[in-house]
Amino acid sequence: MFGFHGKILFINLESRSFRIEKPDPDVLAAYLGGKGLGSYLLYEHNPPNCDPLGPENNLIFACGPATGSLIWGGCRYGVYTKSPQTGFYSESYAGGRAPEAMDAAGYDAIVLQGQCAAPTVLEIEPGGVHFHDASNLWGLDAISTEEKALEIASGKAGRKGALAIGPAGENLVSFAVIENDKWRSAGRTGPGAVMGSKKVKAMVFWGNAKRPMASPARLREFSRDYAAESKENASVQAYKSKGTPMMVQVLNKAGAFPTRYWKQGYFENWEKISAEALHEKCRVTPAACAKCFMACGRRGTVLNGPHKGLTIEGPEYETIYAFGGLCAIDSIEEIVFLNHLCDSLGMDTITSGNLCAFAMEAVEQGRVDLPVRYGDAQGAADLLRKIARREGVGDVLARGIIHAAREWSMEDQAVHVKGLEPAGYDPRVLKGMGLAYATSPRGACHLRSTFYKAELSGMSQPDELEGKVELYIDFEDRLTLFDALILCRFYRDLYPWDALGEIMSITCGLSPEKTNLQQIAKNIADIVRRFNLREGMDPAIHETLPKAFFSQALESGQVLSPKFFREMLTEYYRLRGWTDSGLLRDSSL
Repeated sequence: MFGFHGKILFINLESRSFRIEKPDPDVLAAYLGGKGLGSYLLYEHNPPNCDPLGPENNLIFACGPATGSLIWGGCRYGVYTKSPQTGFYSESYAGGRAPEAMDAAGYDAIVLQGQCAAPTVLEIEPGGVHFHDASNLWGLDAISTEEKALEIASGKAGRKGALAIGPAGENLVSFAVIENDKWRSAGRTGPGAVMGSKKVKAMVFWGNAKRPMASPARLREFSRDYAAESKENASVQAYKSKGTPMMVQVLNKAGAFPTRYWKQGYFENWEKISAEALHEKCRVTPAACAKCFMACGRRGTVLNGPHKGLTIEGPEYETIYAFGGLCAIDSIEEIVFLNHLCDSLGMDTITSGNLCAFAMEAVEQGRVDLPVRYGDAQGAADLLRKIARREGVGDVLARGIIHAAREWSMEDQAVHVKGLEPAGYDPRVLKGMGLAYATSPRGACHLRSTFYKAELSGMSQPDELEGKVELYIDFEDRLTLFDALILCRFYRDLYPWDALGEIMSITCGLSPEKTNLQQIAKNIADIVRRFNLREGMDPAIHETLPKAFFSQALESGQVLSPKFFREMLTEYYRLRGWTDSGLLRDSSL
């Protein structure tokens, strides 16, 4: 089938062996690559109710038909597993340049099964897998590990790239990430902990494999025309000039910038952590993934102060909200350092910031006695190091928000869905984000729909129910296709349904009709839900929101009424074709 290598690589870590299987073309047509194929393989090969950190839990890597092609925004990979943070479905994505190397190794998906007996680096190339001892890398930070692991591919033909975990992954911190290209992270739901449980310290890829395209000539024309038409697009220019930190101003002006562990929606010192502050306090240049003209990344070097000379790519908006808003840290240089610390240790910045703020709130209430307070960047840094080492209170927080809240008798205050903390968009203001957080299969995720875009831009008025859920599903389905191809979220304004249909046609040779695309999105949504239901997800328990969003108004007086939320959720189930209680109609699950 066009758009695919036609090979799935299964790696048995225990026996240090591998096999290559040919995927069923009907499966590829029904689910595509990326999220579709990864989710299908996870459902088919994971035994029900397995331990996320046990050998039976598969760790699956996949690229998509757009990877390695001329499609703009297509240099990404996805990783799929059962989450040690939530106990449910895990998906996470990263860009950069390593995804092209992963794809050039020549596999549609790579499935890690079992566990290694000792720390290992996997070298993956078109001929198969080589196993390398990694005992000298165990304990290193993620950035150093990636650099050393890449030496394995020195002198090898084709594209080269590597993925790595840091100490947090080795120590099975439930929200550990997988890093590549120094600062890119497959960041949420803990895939780095699963990789650590398998004692895989790094994965190195190289090769020259190419996916066969259905229409190479049309692909070249599509890529050329889109670049010419889109480079001056206002959204493209905004991302190139300010990156995601521009959202700090937008969300504060909307009163939806989570502050002091979700108690407020406005941070009085937001200008000190804004995009403008980042550009003032750091020497910043735009940074792009491969095959991208948007260059949303901020590669910056701190100009002055204790972190002078520190260079990172970031921080993104979500990191700024988590450490700046939730923790009330009003120094962009300190947030840059905390971002660097998370990248080195290999931890998700959204969860890390939420947990630091949760600890600060617990201290303020007298629930625990810790040397950390709101606004305390040094205290937050110390806490992050303890989490990565699982030392003292760090061990409590390393297990995630549900465990920490139970330990400190703060379950009614913990802000999460399914054990995953929300991103920086308060649903008391942006009501549709409440539906997004509740129904996302991996927990309180903003990226499965990016519906904040619809509400901030006026496409859907936050307080109006009419048409909201239908538009939300339209967003969700289209972005499910993004994750199956795989495409960058920030191309959402450039690739509406007709463009996605064209991409589908020129890469895979499949029908570009919207109804066909929607059916593929439905197939993926249903198998992911089937997986979660099989793992014990109860919609009545796991698809609601923290009490604070329903009962504690922001300073603006805004709150999300339970009735409004329930109406959105009921309509969502109906439009998805599920039962009133959120179950699949064709299954007992």
